[in-house]
Amino acid sequence: MKKIVLCVLFIFLLGANCYAVEYSLEDLYRIALERSERIKISEEDLFIAQKGKDKAVAALMPKLSGFGNYTRYTEDRYNSSSALIQPEDSKSWGVRLDQSFSLSGRELTAFNISKGNIEKNRYDLHAVKEEYLLSVSDAFYVVMRAKKALDIAKANVERLTKYRDAAAVMLKVGELTKTALLRAEAELAGAQSEEIKTKNALDLAKVVLARIVGITRDYNLKDSGQPSVDNLLSQEPDLVTASCQPEPMNCFKTIALSERVELKGLELQKKIGQEQVKYTQGSYWPTLSVEGVYSRKDEDPAASTLNRESAYGGLKISIPIFEGGLRTAEVKEAEARQRQAALLYEDKKKSIDIEVESAYLDLITQKGIMEKFRAQLAFAEDNYNAVSKQFKFGLASSIDVIDANTLLVTAERQLADAQYNYKLSDLRLKRAAGILLKTAESKIK
Repeated sequence: MKKIVLCVLFIFLLGANCYAVEYSLEDLYRIALERSERIKISEEDLFIAQKGKDKAVAALMPKLSGFGNYTRYTEDRYNSSSALIQPEDSKSWGVRLDQSFSLSGRELTAFNISKGNIEKNRYDLHAVKEEYLLSVSDAFYVVMRAKKALDIAKANVERLTKYRDAAAVMLKVGELTKTALLRAEAELAGAQSEEIKTKNALDLAKVVLARIVGITRDYNLKDSGQPSVDNLLSQEPDLVTASCQPEPMNCFKTIALSERVELKGLELQKKIGQEQVKYTQGSYWPTLSVEGVYSRKDEDPAASTLNRESAYGGLKISIPIFEGGLRTAEVKEAEARQRQAALLYEDKKKSIDIEVESAYLDLITQKGIMEKFRAQLAFAEDNYNAVSKQFKFGLASSIDVIDANTLLVTAERQLADAQYNYKLSDLRLKRAAGILLKTAESKIK
């Protein structure tokens, strides 16, 4: 019975593994954009900004309110001429319409500021999405790199196992010393230990990726082909002008200046700063208030002079004269914030220029490194095959085989790292140019 249960469990686990969901990087992009808490937080910021506009609109509208009052006296009172001076109870109610506005038009300025805040929060949301997609890409390639490292470790264990078996046979026929076999056993044990560590690193990387994207841990990944600088330029024909085609770096800088939402947000922040100064300066202007009131009053007993119903309107103007320097301080503060926004814009512009140049040079560097490591791997494979054959015929020592295998493993790992670094640097360049989200959305639609 126990064997049957174990067999059923094994078949279930095998079947579950066979039906594990497979994701491409584009699939992860789509899921992350839908489920990310960080993106939802930014979306809530946008919603709050939209409600701020509603509040600014409300300030432009007149306020309608109702009021009511009931008073109960201990007794009714009359004067010496029998005229009522205090009723037993009194009731009053009515409605009031109020509107107050500054003669400087501060309310309209606040409305314009609220619209600018909405647009800025849209830019911030776009930036958050791009940063999140880059973090997803980073985690994705960490998993792919760990997966490739595990494949390399397994292949290394397989090669060293064959070498250990061959050394054992050669020891029996007297063609090899015991120390060579012991060295082979030690190398194999080290390779098996490295395989275990690599397997654990892969499991951890998959857990991290699942947490970032918001998927279950039982999944597989599929990779896309290698990017290229030429293809990267051709992917955005509407963004790349003919004048910048001869120099790709300058082309990406031009794209970044027009596409980076951080720059757009700071440029908008400068305009908001100007409006904020205007809004603050409006506190020097008088405030005009308009009111209209309808009221009704009842008393018991009622006086002969009781005015039961009345309606009136009024105007009131408030002129600020002295507030201890508060308005001056607020205006100076708003002007300082406006200068800060201008400085932040210029600083970000310079930073983006360096960021694009660094990302582009890193992409070119990784491409060159990858090509050299590819050649190194081809030489290392040929060297290992040649040394292995020589070892079989007694023309090479066990140390030669171990050295050739070490060189091969190192070349495989370096090439794998270079390939995934190249792919990630491609995405970093798109992020620096401000087109990562656009290219991702074009692929996941």
